[in-house]
Amino acid sequence: MSSAHDLADKPLSRSVFWIAVIFSSFQIWTAAYSPLSSQVIRAIHVGFVLLMVFTLYARSGRLGSMIGWTLGSIGFLTSLYHWFYESDLTARAGQMTDADMVIGIITIILVFEATRRMMGWALPVICGIFLAYGLFGQYIPGPFMHRGYGLDQIVSTMSFGVEGIYGTPTYVSSTYIYLFILFGAFLEQAGMIQLFSDFSMGMVGHTRGGPAKVSVVSSGLMGTINGSGVANVVTTGQFTIPLMKRFGYSPAFAGGVEATSSMGGQIMPPVMGAVAFIMAETLNIPYVEVVKAAIIPAILYFATAFLTVHLEAGRRGLHGLAKEDCPNPWAAVRKSWYLLIPLIGLVALLFSGYTPLFSGTVGLGLTVILIFGAALIQGARPMVLRYLFWLLLGIACAGFVKFGVTDFFVIVAILVAILLFKRHGRDALKLALNSLAEGARNALSVATACALVGVIIGIINLTGVAAEFGGQVIAIGENNLFLALFLTMITCLVLGMGIPTIPNYIITSSLAAPILLKLGVPLIVSHMFVFYFGIMADLTPPVALAAFAAAPIARENGLKISIQALRVAAAGFVVPYMAIYSPALMLQGGTAWDTIYVVIKALLAITLWAAGITGFLKTRINLFERVYIVLAAALLVAALPMTDEIGFAATALFLVWHLMRSRRTLPPQAQTA
Repeated sequence: MSSAHDLADKPLSRSVFWIAVIFSSFQIWTAAYSPLSSQVIRAIHVGFVLLMVFTLYARSGRLGSMIGWTLGSIGFLTSLYHWFYESDLTARAGQMTDADMVIGIITIILVFEATRRMMGWALPVICGIFLAYGLFGQYIPGPFMHRGYGLDQIVSTMSFGVEGIYGTPTYVSSTYIYLFILFGAFLEQAGMIQLFSDFSMGMVGHTRGGPAKVSVVSSGLMGTINGSGVANVVTTGQFTIPLMKRFGYSPAFAGGVEATSSMGGQIMPPVMGAVAFIMAETLNIPYVEVVKAAIIPAILYFATAFLTVHLEAGRRGLHGLAKEDCPNPWAAVRKSWYLLIPLIGLVALLFSGYTPLFSGTVGLGLTVILIFGAALIQGARPMVLRYLFWLLLGIACAGFVKFGVTDFFVIVAILVAILLFKRHGRDALKLALNSLAEGARNALSVATACALVGVIIGIINLTGVAAEFGGQVIAIGENNLFLALFLTMITCLVLGMGIPTIPNYIITSSLAAPILLKLGVPLIVSHMFVFYFGIMADLTPPVALAAFAAAPIARENGLKISIQALRVAAAGFVVPYMAIYSPALMLQGGTAWDTIYVVIKALLAITLWAAGITGFLKTRINLFERVYIVLAAALLVAALPMTDEIGFAATALFLVWHLMRSRRTLPPQAQTA
């Protein structure tokens, strides 16, 4: 069996390609018009996912392909059962027939197997343990024993309710997540990667440690449109990792910088990782509230990575690219400025109070129209004609205010009809089809994880085990918030060694968030704490997904890359703790001054921490000084009586000493990386 990683770049066969295009078209149609009930949309979404996974990740050979198509077709047909018998299923509401049992059990088995093919054994094993607990937990002695549930109750909850496979994660996957993945796929195909790379190179490529800073900036910018850490690694990493190696960074450090920067894409608004949409639904709050809570920690995360690579470059004596070798960043913006319009429009709509689903649909529509419009006007003269064309197209797009998204469908249809008869028009149409197919492929890992992790949510809600687990942890940390936070962080990191960020967040937030709420932590802050460390888990050895995605590009061992990624991200570990003790860091309560004060503290803490990790600030720092400033940073984080004052005093004392010493020290000599 080939792994998902091995098949990441495998070309789609013609039949699977068109299934992917139909899948994406179905998702756009349902997002725009909601023609079916939510339950049916979720079921068909999972059906398409099963069909694609089993056909794309089939065993080699004719027999393997035949088995893959058979399993995929069965999976898709089980989804249609929910459509054809929707009224009957609603009427009997939990009263299972023999046919329901067969369809339900088959669905559970296929979702487990599809996830195993996509992600390996870790997540299916964890979900299997929860499923076994639901079936046999009445025989477990001790506090976690439940009253017992029949097979029909388990199957009904898993396969037909809204708390199992078709629960909130699948709802979010079948709406917001898929739409934003498509949005990112279209922008990437249109050249957004090149725009971000050129802009980053032009802005910071010539500074000290420029190539590594390019990785941080470009990955941060890419995070605004795709929200996927691994996708960031394999796109921007193809350019930044070889560049860093060429300018003196070791392969492990180059891969670590890219992995760290790319994972931050999941917390970088406006298009954050899929978890952000799940969080908004779980907490029943507008998506923009999640964006507001995430914005400062996201900036601090990238500031951490940027500062660490800057100090590492100083320690190694590494320089940037020659100024003349860097592109003009504003020339890149002038050339591809129109690609920013959908992103700006998306942000404006989100902050104007529109739903993510509507905002994403509009953003996607604008992106497609811009791609087709650019292809249509390509090579047109004179310039006045080009300006007139874009003005008229803009006026036509403004019609969505009155006619809704139908306006975009009409404009796209007209542009397609014209492009069919234009010399280079077919290239734009081919790009659009490729984007639809790639969007479907990119959504598979998220969708399978969302479907299977619903098993955990269903069992937790059915048995009430979360309340019991919470009571046990509260008993340990009820008088010590730091201990409860530390246990939650360890849980996130350990779970993250085997499963992706989405199921990690769902599992840990289900268990830990109620505990932290009882300890006085605002709900959204506790969820962001779990989210943040779920991302850090993808950098943590021994199973660090982002690091191993960077390994073949860096030509280095994934474990070594993971260790370097932890060095780069180490200062970022303080940010979630600071947010817990000072919620103003996430714009939760407090005055503007409270927010400014805690941001200044955070910047100072991560600077000290980064200097302690790298062993360099203005000049080299010895071991005693490194320990001293790490402790000073810890005092700034602690938020106990007098700790801020002591931390600021200790920091000021060190900076005076360090500046005096650096004046007597020769500039560091460049070392071989």
